[in-house]
Amino acid sequence: MHYVIIGGVAAGMSAAMEITRTDKDARITVLERGDVYSYGQCGLPYVVSELIPSTDKLIARSISTFRNKYKIDARTYTEVMNIDVEKKVIYGFHVLTAENFEVKYDKLLIASGTDPIMPDWQGTEFSGIYVMKTIDDTKDIIAEMEEFDISNVTIVGGGYVGLEMAESFVALGKNVTLIQRGSQVANIFDEDMAQHIAEEAEDNGVNLRLGESVTGFQGNDDWRVSVVETDKGSYETDLVLVSVGVEANTTFLEKTKIQKNAQGAIFVNEHMETNVKDVYAAGDCATQYHIVKNLDDHIPLGTTSNKQGRIAGANMAGNPLKFRGIVGTSIIKFFNLTLGRTGVTEKEAKNLNIPYEVLTSKTKSHAGYYPGAGILYIKMLYHKETKEILGVQIIGEKGVDKRIDVIATALYNKMKVKQLLDLDLAYSPPYNGVWDPLQQMAKKAK
Repeated sequence: MHYVIIGGVAAGMSAAMEITRTDKDARITVLERGDVYSYGQCGLPYVVSELIPSTDKLIARSISTFRNKYKIDARTYTEVMNIDVEKKVIYGFHVLTAENFEVKYDKLLIASGTDPIMPDWQGTEFSGIYVMKTIDDTKDIIAEMEEFDISNVTIVGGGYVGLEMAESFVALGKNVTLIQRGSQVANIFDEDMAQHIAEEAEDNGVNLRLGESVTGFQGNDDWRVSVVETDKGSYETDLVLVSVGVEANTTFLEKTKIQKNAQGAIFVNEHMETNVKDVYAAGDCATQYHIVKNLDDHIPLGTTSNKQGRIAGANMAGNPLKFRGIVGTSIIKFFNLTLGRTGVTEKEAKNLNIPYEVLTSKTKSHAGYYPGAGILYIKMLYHKETKEILGVQIIGEKGVDKRIDVIATALYNKMKVKQLLDLDLAYSPPYNGVWDPLQQMAKKAK
């Protein structure tokens, strides 16, 4: 059996390893358009800030390990252009030589990930304008700062990557301006919660420009970016990071019957199968069933990519595992705060016409009499009729992660808000109060 995988990062290599464990006679070919396999993209901002000394630290397994130890035909610089799903043939070209290639498959996994969006602004051809998605992107940004005198950095986009990179540039002593088209940063939070994030940004010296849209860039005589123009003004800059979102890397499927959503993400079932026989998809280029929303969603995250890849590989090799879904859990560090969320926000509940009640709280992360407690801002939603928990957002200094994980588990099991009171959660004054903040909120539920 010849298994072919398009994409050699999280989902693709999780699938490849599962196939090797399940089918001892498997022949596996991986087509990767870059030259690095199996690395942690989420660690890239910390390489820029020098907290992690090298991108090499982010690589889980080298290409030579896949080739020599696991006998995987791990190819590099192979760009896929088209697939004939009737003949089971993949067509592409070698990026370095422009030489065309064809690969036949018995079973195919599409794990091609996402690409960062670069809007069609005037002046994007100037050097010094970057996106952040790959190890090469990271190395280019670092090389830019080493070669040129970079003092002023402009970040366009206030999502997770934009926020993490703002912190990284501040840590390097740069003057950082963050421009966000909407009225808040971190759109995956409700606006009342995002206000705490904005305050943290400004407290740490970030020049935050909300409700402002980039219109283009100007350059100097060396053809380097020097000014960012918006609908409200202009800002001198030495380097620009554009972080306005991603889109599924699936344009090479346009001539196939493989079904995609409006954003280009491939629809899959619980076995990671597409609507075309022997073609699977997993990771950032695929949809994920959202348990709370009860629909196919697209929330590209590394944790989900690895899970979907493993399940896809198992099913391809004959072990019928099921992907049970996501609940929309995510978390990041932002200066002195941790930003966590799971389930749905108030904005999402309104858009989905879900009747809900809201509980909010400002509390301490552990027993008030024990030194060092941090403030937690918590917002909880539960269903107005069924009383099932719908989602929680927490922003604070300590203890955010463990509470988000408690609610993520509760959402997976469709728990009602009052059932939080029955949970046997860990208590000791340095870590918690006798009633966890989540349980204190549950007491207030109607």
